[in-house]
Amino acid sequence: MAKDVEVKGFNPGLIVLIVVRGLLLTFLIGNYLLYMYAQKTLPPKKKKPVSKKKMKKERLKQGVSAPGE
Repeated sequence: MAKDVEVKGFNPGLIVLIVVRGLLLTFLIGNYLLYMYAQKTLPPKKKKPVSKKKMKKERLKQGVSAPGE
């Protein structure tokens, strides 16, 4: 048996690794580009209105009496 046998072609494990990394990189870059595009084009998200009950609770926590009490 000869130990100096040349390996012809690429290592299949290396090819799989390169392909997987390439796909992952493409996915991440695509997500980032889509995020940047959405930030520019979509209107800002509306905040939910705070209920009167929650406002009253917050004022009591801060020590300020709610109006009407």
